[in-house]
Amino acid sequence: MNNAFPADVLPVNIAGLSVMLDAARRRTLDLVSDITTGQWLGPRLDIVNPPLWELGHIGWFQEYWCLRRRGNDAMRASLLTGADQCYDSARVPHATRWHLPLPDPAQTLEYLDTVRAAVSERLQGSPDATLGYFAQLSAWHEEMHCEALTYTRQTLGYAAPPGTRRVWLSANDACAGDVAISGGPFVMGAQPEGGFVFDNEKWAHAIDVQPFSMARTSVTNAQFAEFVDDGGYADLQWWSQAGRAWLESQAATAPVYWQRGAADWQCRIYDHWEPLPPAVPVMHVNWYEAEAWCRWAGRRLPSEAEWEYAASAVPGQPGVKRRYPWGDAPPDAATANLYGVAGGCMPVHACAAGDSAWGVRQMIGNVWEWTADWFQSYPGYVRDPYAEYSEPWFGTHKVLRGGCHATRAGLIRNTWRNFYTPDRRDVFAGFRTCAP
Repeated sequence: MNNAFPADVLPVNIAGLSVMLDAARRRTLDLVSDITTGQWLGPRLDIVNPPLWELGHIGWFQEYWCLRRRGNDAMRASLLTGADQCYDSARVPHATRWHLPLPDPAQTLEYLDTVRAAVSERLQGSPDATLGYFAQLSAWHEEMHCEALTYTRQTLGYAAPPGTRRVWLSANDACAGDVAISGGPFVMGAQPEGGFVFDNEKWAHAIDVQPFSMARTSVTNAQFAEFVDDGGYADLQWWSQAGRAWLESQAATAPVYWQRGAADWQCRIYDHWEPLPPAVPVMHVNWYEAEAWCRWAGRRLPSEAEWEYAASAVPGQPGVKRRYPWGDAPPDAATANLYGVAGGCMPVHACAAGDSAWGVRQMIGNVWEWTADWFQSYPGYVRDPYAEYSEPWFGTHKVLRGGCHATRAGLIRNTWRNFYTPDRRDVFAGFRTCAP
């Protein structure tokens, strides 16, 4: 193990790690419990993995980091013959994952059970802080794949995940307009004493943020529909050169899961169509679509630094930085719409208790939010042992912040950085804007 993460290596809390690992596994099993024979592979698409491959990869990752790596010893053999040739995402090309000799669903589930039992036995033995680190890494890795499996179900038009319940609130105008944010000196990024973080959050570094104004809420379906109805997808003046190239390649005329109904817009939610809810954040729009809407509306996307400042800083208290927009208490249903709260997007005025110190709402939960910036390393970046997590994507992906309705609460914080290529609109992403 290299020295990239000394501040993350904490005393092992076996009970806490077991809770995290078991919660992730229950969610994984729920997400695949109703998958039918013909759905395990699904169509070959560049933006998703076959669910059967994704399930096996989750087990492989946990085994690789928690069982097979033992100090300076040579890598131990997998519990599953041929696992590396099937599930090592750094070496198995995406396009081949539909044609690999994958174990069948029952065998794959048995492999996951075997790995989880072996990890539990090792944790109950003589665990050290290094094992604790990798156990937490595998739990969060599994939670990220659970979110991916959730949006895969949306992409492929499968039914909503088992047990999903939808919570709706009536709309109001309580959160309209912008908030003036004064700016100032700011320490961006994660602090070493904050526990487990990923390498792209490391480490906190001083910057200056200029004053700006940010929308209190993310852009709604109704606001985005105005752009579509105004011919926004046909009027190339709103689109950057790269955005035009994407637009023409896709022949896009509206967000990906929208269609015209008899009276108004409809949207596809998993396997059924319903009227477009006007006060819910627009979702499944990519960075190019967000950029075009901003040009049309005379707005702009926030920089990554502006987003984190609006979520973390406190007016009149320089040097104070919150872990979450509302403070340091963990998320709950009153503060953020994360996994297990609403089963989908809530209207933009929901979760008032989660406002930032500036009065900006839903910076955590509901939808991921595109920022203006390309994904880059922070000053002094050092790669963590999971080398493929961040470094390969610097300069080619855009940064998103804040989590979504399918993000596990324990995973998210103000410093968390997500990243996707600007053409991706399958993920649960929307955007909020700033005044120009």
